[in-house]
Amino acid sequence: MSEVRIAAEPRTEFGKGAARRTRRAGKVPAVLYGHGTDPQHITLPGHDLMLALKTPNVLLRVEGLNAGSELALPKDVQRDPIKGFLEHVDLLLVKRGEKVGVSIPVQITGDVVAGGRLVQAEVEIAVEAEATHIPESVELDISGLEIDSQVLAKDLKLPSGTTLAADEETLIVQIVDASISTEPAAEEAEAAEGEA
Repeated sequence: MSEVRIAAEPRTEFGKGAARRTRRAGKVPAVLYGHGTDPQHITLPGHDLMLALKTPNVLLRVEGLNAGSELALPKDVQRDPIKGFLEHVDLLLVKRGEKVGVSIPVQITGDVVAGGRLVQAEVEIAVEAEATHIPESVELDISGLEIDSQVLAKDLKLPSGTTLAADEETLIVQIVDASISTEPAAEEAEAAEGEA
C-alpha cells in the first residue's frame, strides 16, 4: 500500500468565492476530520493531490499542520462534472493499527472456459483492513471455472489481515453459456427487426 506525503495549509476563508480563489491558485479545499477531533479546514496542492488520488485507497501523510503530520484516507472526492478537476476533498484521520472499511477492486485473472462468457457482477468488494496495510486489490483466478459456475464474496481469497465487510452471498462473477443471450433488450430489438 502506498503512502504519499502531501503538504497542507490551514484554510481561513470559506464560501464559494474563497473556494474559487483557492482552486485558481492551483490548490484544493479540503476538510480533515475523525477521531473525535474538530474538523480542520485545509488546502492541498491540486496537482500532487490529483496524482495521489490515482491510487485507490491511497494513504496520505498530511504534513504542515499544528500536530505535525497526520495519516488520512480520502473519504469523499468531489470533481467538476465536466472538466474533471478536483473541487473538494474530505479526508478521514486514521491511526496505525486501526481497522478501516474500504472498497477494493476485484482483479480477474485467467481465461474463460471455451464456450463460456464471463459476467462480472461486482468490480469492487467492501473489506476491513488495517489503515496502513490496505490491499490494492483482491485477485480472482477464473481458470477452470465451468459454465454455470458462480463465485460469491465468501469464495474470494482475501489478503492476510483483511476481512470481508460485504454480504458473504454477494455474487462477484459467473460463467454463462456464450451462445445464450442474457440481454432481453437485445432479443426484443432483434424480434422487432424480424417483424419489420
